[in-house]
Amino acid sequence: MGVDYYRILQVDKNASDDDLKKAYRKLAMKWHPDKNPTNKREAEAKFKQISEAYEVLSDPQKRAIYDQYGEDGLKGQVPPPNAGGPGGATFFSTGDGPTTFRFNPRNANDIFSEFFGFSTPFGGSSGRGQRFSSSVFGDDIFASFGGGDGESVGSSMSRHPSRKAPPIERQLPCSLEELYKGTTKKMKISRQVTDIRGKTMKTEEILTINIKPGWKKGTKITFPEKGNEEPDIIPSDLVFVIDEKPHSVFTRDGNDLIVTQKISLVEALTGYTVHLTTLDGRYLSFPITNVITPNYEEVIPSEGMPLQKDPTKKGNLRINFDIKFPTRLTPEQKAGIRKLIG
Repeated sequence: MGVDYYRILQVDKNASDDDLKKAYRKLAMKWHPDKNPTNKREAEAKFKQISEAYEVLSDPQKRAIYDQYGEDGLKGQVPPPNAGGPGGATFFSTGDGPTTFRFNPRNANDIFSEFFGFSTPFGGSSGRGQRFSSSVFGDDIFASFGGGDGESVGSSMSRHPSRKAPPIERQLPCSLEELYKGTTKKMKISRQVTDIRGKTMKTEEILTINIKPGWKKGTKITFPEKGNEEPDIIPSDLVFVIDEKPHSVFTRDGNDLIVTQKISLVEALTGYTVHLTTLDGRYLSFPITNVITPNYEEVIPSEGMPLQKDPTKKGNLRINFDIKFPTRLTPEQKAGIRKLIG
């Protein structure tokens, strides 16, 4: 099951949206790192847990997945129920089945800023947005919000964008070796963000993309709402689309790998040994004793690409042949061939 988000927020499993808001308001103000300078490390950990719990339980989609699969399922890959929005999640669409869902916790300071309308009331430097010095309010900032039990602090200050900007797609070229073994790519993005005063600023962020073995061209990785922020518009999703770089030896056909070997007519008739280095660096040798005709194909099972649904299984390696025929034969050579194979 992992972490118990209900216990962290001190609510029961039937908690309503209002219950969750009250609980988050009280606990976030209590454990904000700027409120706890003497035990900041503990406060930061609790503040992050509280924010993550509120993000999950306040979103119908994430809450439904958490209730069914627990934290491990939420942060793994599971089919999403038909509810809720995409904030704080990554979606993977491979074309081979339904879209899968993986939860990526958002920044705790961003959640706090959106809920209360500013990043910190304690004069600290966490998060983004407008800063308020504690000297403006006095020592007890909680009084301004009804001691943590007041109503609709977040709802009264939140804005409801009217529409969402269209998604932004970017190609993500990957070599066959990367798609065979899997890899991690770091993508640096720049975008415009707006603080609570409406001031626009440029920010940079590093996105981590975990390429899984067997992913195919066209697989999409979506980072929700990573586009530019504009007034009254929900930022666009940033979508990376897997593309395959050409390979010097192999071509891909679904889960199969295809390689073409150039051989002479003598090798085609008398036998040939295929020597290959695989995409993961192994050396293979395949002797072929059959007569190799122009349409002959040698199939090596389980030496193709990993299956993205089960990387322990692989497609096939298909070896084709380009036979180089002689352009001229002497009368003696023709007579010899007729004598041998006529």
